[in-house]
Amino acid sequence: MLGLGVGLALAEAAARITVPVQFLVQWDDERIPRSESLALFDAFASAEKTLHANPGKHGEIPGFEIDSAMRFFARHLI
Repeated sequence: MLGLGVGLALAEAAARITVPVQFLVQWDDERIPRSESLALFDAFASAEKTLHANPGKHGEIPGFEIDSAMRFFARHLI
């Protein structure tokens, strides 16, 4: 869950990522400003990228996002 812990620190690295990306943002994150999360998402060079935004603070990730991540990995890694 790259977006929950790095902000803009990895924007340069994100610009080199071209594989499919599923990016999770907690809309009310008290640790990473929303603008930094969105800027990082924009920095990914992938032609196939999806932004999942949910209400809640940093650690309040809905359970269905875990299921979504598992389906994403199954589609792209198997």
